[in-house]
Amino acid sequence: MSMKNWSKTSYRNKTALQQPGWPDREQYEKVVRSLSALPPLVFAGEIRDLKARLAQVAAGRAFLLQGGDCSEEFARCTAPNIRETLKVLLQMAVILTYAGNKPVVKVGRIAGQYAKPRSSDTETVNGENIPSYRGDMANSIEATPEARVPNPERLLMGYHMSAATLNLLRAFTRGGFGSLHRVQAWNQKFVKQSPMGRNYERMAKRIGDAIKFMETIGIPTDTPQMREVQFFTSHEALFLGYEEALTREDSTEAGGWYDCSAHMLWIGDRTRQLDGAHVEFLSGVRNPLGIKVGPDHDPDTMLALIERLNPENEPGRITLITRFGAGVVEKHLPPLLRAVKRAGCHVIWTCDPMHANTFSAESGRKTRSFDDILSELQCFFELNWAEGTIPGGVHFELTGDNVTECIGGGRQLSAEQLNLRYLTTCDPRLNAEQSLEMAFQIAEMIRS
Repeated sequence: MSMKNWSKTSYRNKTALQQPGWPDREQYEKVVRSLSALPPLVFAGEIRDLKARLAQVAAGRAFLLQGGDCSEEFARCTAPNIRETLKVLLQMAVILTYAGNKPVVKVGRIAGQYAKPRSSDTETVNGENIPSYRGDMANSIEATPEARVPNPERLLMGYHMSAATLNLLRAFTRGGFGSLHRVQAWNQKFVKQSPMGRNYERMAKRIGDAIKFMETIGIPTDTPQMREVQFFTSHEALFLGYEEALTREDSTEAGGWYDCSAHMLWIGDRTRQLDGAHVEFLSGVRNPLGIKVGPDHDPDTMLALIERLNPENEPGRITLITRFGAGVVEKHLPPLLRAVKRAGCHVIWTCDPMHANTFSAESGRKTRSFDDILSELQCFFELNWAEGTIPGGVHFELTGDNVTECIGGGRQLSAEQLNLRYLTTCDPRLNAEQSLEMAFQIAEMIRS
């Protein structure tokens, strides 16, 4: 479909996968209409700012850090939880900027990551077959048939939770919390006594000393660049009715349609069909777009998808988020790097080393190994260097909480310790200490 025939509802003529089976369509349509009348969560100007920064990433002049919860929960939309997630992302960004010598574009998986794709419509719990949990914006994690019935009122709740999260993030990042004068205050208590925490403290002290030196010789440090942080939001564009309702036409001279549910959206392995509803919808909005790429991809199809979503080959528009797994990244990534480079496509190459490295421990808990995550990242950088392409960013599922969900790291968390603080409702996340350790490792790769 050409752009002149695109509208924010044209996706309805296509097959839409991974949608909840809303039992009451009339109620669902009413909720979508209500969402359409509510204010946008983000603004077109902010989205354009992010795209301009991502164009710098594509050119190798900046680095993309994208991270946050695998699946946000309504019950955890609290000031402490939001603050701790922001803290660890700010810490990682400072490490990457200071130790890696490159500006960092900060994008959170936050304020909208309430929907999850699933491999099956149903699951068996305690011998009973019930609908799968599709994220808090669709149904409840509670494992009963009644709680798993999709409820469109949850879309409205997701909007309000996202608005509250964004309100707090803006207060933190523009009100002084994100100031470089406070880098030491971001270190969580449980991290401070760890090797990574002590490394961070030493780095933060050097930054503090540099700021004091600047003040001593009369260089102003109370500037927006020192006091404020640019922080952007992202989520998977999954529930299309919600995305449609928050898509607005820019009222400025720039014009165009923007999905104002988040600054950046991504499309997953399960919904990136060329003739599918998700690709149709995203082809018409001007947000930066991520595309998850797993082992089952076909390079020719990926080129066709990039062309469909970015026909003008605009830098900063497309981020390819590779997720192959430590054992097979060397098999799958080089042919894709070569095909995209040969076609002359402007893309950002990033690595999601989490998803394809998931396995079940003996206890039955899903987990990921720190060593596998790091191994895939190292291969990602080395393969990009070998092909003459730019390793532009990383994409993590992480939390600022002291969870025990991924094994390994500096403390050598074992599979037997997973039950200590295993809090995720979906996929295992790096905790704050593991995230900092990963950031120091990545900084070394960037500097190379």
